[in-house]
Amino acid sequence: MATPPIALQLSVQEIEQRKRLVGWDADDVQHIARINALFIQNVADFSAAFFDFLRSIDEHCPLFRQPALLQEAIRMKEAHLLAMAGGDYGQRYVEERVALGLLYSQVGIDVRVFMGAFHHLQRTIGSAIMAHFPDDPQGAFLCVNALQKIGDFDLGLIVDVLIGERERTISKQQEAIRELSTPVLQVRDRLLILPIIGVIDTLRAKQLTDGLLLAIRANRAKIVVMDVTGVAAVDSKVANHLLQTVAAARLMGARVIVTGLSSDVAQAMVALGVDLGSLTTLGDLQGGVEAAERLLGFQLVPLKDVPPI
Repeated sequence: MATPPIALQLSVQEIEQRKRLVGWDADDVQHIARINALFIQNVADFSAAFFDFLRSIDEHCPLFRQPALLQEAIRMKEAHLLAMAGGDYGQRYVEERVALGLLYSQVGIDVRVFMGAFHHLQRTIGSAIMAHFPDDPQGAFLCVNALQKIGDFDLGLIVDVLIGERERTISKQQEAIRELSTPVLQVRDRLLILPIIGVIDTLRAKQLTDGLLLAIRANRAKIVVMDVTGVAAVDSKVANHLLQTVAAARLMGARVIVTGLSSDVAQAMVALGVDLGSLTTLGDLQGGVEAAERLLGFQLVPLKDVPPI
């Protein structure tokens, strides 16, 4: 069984609180017990109603292109339905609902599509319950109402998982994009280039600093060329963070050359009162690399001036 996300490892008290939120009480246990046999007899049909609705809404869902995964989902869904009518809704029940939600997330089932299929399933079961007690409509209604409560309890758990997993995926994608957007490149021994493109916010500025300092240490760099040609604007916090990056690099034994400052960014930094005295700046990346190589003791000469070997 998949490990539940940390945010959904609910305590006994949290589980009981969720039950109270849906209006669950002791009488509901008795009403659920009356429909246990109905669930055992019809579990396959109820499960089919759920997946048939999913297929009708999203037939291209990866779940329906992977027979083994679909069979596992059906098995887990049937176990879910039997547990719904079992009357025990403790931590094990919650863990099984979370595992089911993780499977739905794995195959990319949209939250809205899942909710539509779940409500369709509840209507299907509700109709079956009413038909099962033709001589006791009041009792049937109480059974449906109790099932609705535990259904709402389940819905909250699974939707929490789907949304949480989607947010976790988005967060990982954003992290990957940030890493790709601030690569530290080694040009030659002891020389690094840090090209920066796009908007720099405080979070990205901190990541930039952390990545650069790690690269300086790993490559034993002496010179870093930080090219900000692709940066359209900075605020005072980001400007000061860049200055702190330069200072931190200096403490690690590396000198930073900033290249590509646009006129707008330069004027903005002056207007913000940022102390630029500690910055070494050059107009463009080429000039920065040439200056860095001179500081490292390299000299570029035309090929025609190189003596034959």
